Amino acid sequence: MKTLRYSSVVIVALAGLLTACSKSFLERAPQGTLTEEIVANKDGVNFLLIGAYAVLDGQGNGAAVAGGNPWEASPTNWIYGSVVGGDAHKGSNAGDQEPINDIAKSTYNASNSFFNTKWKAVYEGVSRCNLTLQKMKQATDMTPAQKTQVEAEARFLRGHYYFELKKFFNNVPYVTDTSADVRVSNDKDIWPFIEADFKFAVDNLPGDYVASGEVTRANKSAAQAYLGKTYLYEKKYAEAFTLLATVVSSGKTSAGVPYRLSNRFEDNFDASKKLNNPEAVFYIEMTANDGTNTIANANSGEMLNFPYDPSPFGCCGFFQPSQDLVNSYRVDASGLPYLDDYNDHPVKSDKGITSSQAFVPDADPLDPRLDWTVGRRGVPYHDWGNHPGAIWQRDQGYGGPYSPKKMVYWKKDQDKYHDAHTWAPGSAINVNLIRFADVVLMYAEAAAQTGNLQIATDMVNKVRDRMKDNPTEWLHKWDDATKQFVPGVMAANYKIGDYPLFGSTAYALKAIYFERKLELATEGHRFFDISRWGIADQVLTAYYTYETTKAGFPDLIGAQFTKGKNEYFPVPQRQIDLTLQNGQPVLKQNAGY
Repeated sequence: MKTLRYSSVVIVALAGLLTACSKSFLERAPQGTLTEEIVANKDGVNFLLIGAYAVLDGQGNGAAVAGGNPWEASPTNWIYGSVVGGDAHKGSNAGDQEPINDIAKSTYNASNSFFNTKWKAVYEGVSRCNLTLQKMKQATDMTPAQKTQVEAEARFLRGHYYFELKKFFNNVPYVTDTSADVRVSNDKDIWPFIEADFKFAVDNLPGDYVASGEVTRANKSAAQAYLGKTYLYEKKYAEAFTLLATVVSSGKTSAGVPYRLSNRFEDNFDASKKLNNPEAVFYIEMTANDGTNTIANANSGEMLNFPYDPSPFGCCGFFQPSQDLVNSYRVDASGLPYLDDYNDHPVKSDKGITSSQAFVPDADPLDPRLDWTVGRRGVPYHDWGNHPGAIWQRDQGYGGPYSPKKMVYWKKDQDKYHDAHTWAPGSAINVNLIRFADVVLMYAEAAAQTGNLQIATDMVNKVRDRMKDNPTEWLHKWDDATKQFVPGVMAANYKIGDYPLFGSTAYALKAIYFERKLELATEGHRFFDISRWGIADQVLTAYYTYETTKAGFPDLIGAQFTKGKNEYFPVPQRQIDLTLQNGQPVLKQNAGY
């Protein structure tokens, strides 16, 4: 089966300079220079379109695509969405990757280099989409149908890139394929432009690519999901409800597989199970050991996020889930979470206990998704054996006792899906930009906001039932002697139940917001969710207080979220400086910075 590989194809500056590297679908080739004439035809336009897909991961060879470290532009947004949102601590130690310290505490300023790296990487995607559209219009050997297909894909991708910029920075310049000057102001609301791109994609993308086999291209259902998400961010709940209902009821993957929740929650993060995953709405295909002798196509944005040496991964001890997140998985006797006071029911940890000292994990009821999301002592870390605790943490007293898990490869798959071509691990685990569980919960949210409480309840329970109805798929106990999972014996006291009919919109939204935290934890959504809901100040102030006092971690001391400011990141100062005209910047800074 043919797939569209998201590797570097063209390098196009925002100013419109045309430099590129030729590349087949499957192989990276040396960079060269392409003339306008070479690319203004069917083949050239197709290569440019592949290049627009290529930077979905924000990565080049050993660096972010437009400069900076790979993790600064990671498509998972583990720093900007999960660390900032309270899913996790930065991890490692205080002196490592110090710019993240300020980002995590909301004490950053516009000169923080990480923001500039992310800005450049995403605008690189915009630039490639615009160049594709320009050359498509100039091509004389393409049929109208072929041009429409290219335009629909390019505009879908441009919609994605601008959506990313909008949720990060809010006030961003909107540059199109017809813009004469890229130095445009950032004083316009770009939501209507994002809507227009996704609407064109919805109207013109095919339902699937079964005939061509290019099953990682964007399709109609993915465009509908993105447009529905756009409506949700705009608080156009009626429009979101109608469109997301269609995606939930009749959406399908680009391979023609009807959307559904995968049988196993963990399959969404297992490289060996990614083929034709029915939950993958739109994703970035990752490949290990691709012949480039780099990990550029192997999740280099996640390379820091493995247990520290002497773990089998070697590096680097970042992205350590928070105690607040772990406590969120505590459930009551009915298997439901403690929505208001989960931190009053903390999960036992091995903080302050060395790996040579005895430790017995928590014995009270927990949502089974916890141990597919977080690595904790005494519980199997995939098939690497039971997590040994502090010895796998670089500084347990700083970053905490937990390890990330979703984007970590399995031991049984390491020969095929682990890439060791640099100083930190790469993997072939795909990045799910939107997965079906996300869509179902967005539909639940739109339903609650429009008074459809039965549908809202059903959709939340639909997500929960994946685990509730499949207890054989809960994490099993690991036998260190046989080095195997023990059939029929669970790794912890798991329990998960359904909600009764939501009695009010307020309660429905509280449950939905919490369900998104549980289901999508460490996937880069949390900060953007709490910001669009208008509760970031409440959530993060409580988080800072709990983690620094009751949980006792020093990394967030001095953290302070300012409402009306920190819901968005600052426009990078470097980008403002680059727009000077007659001594005055074209770009304006966001409020409060």
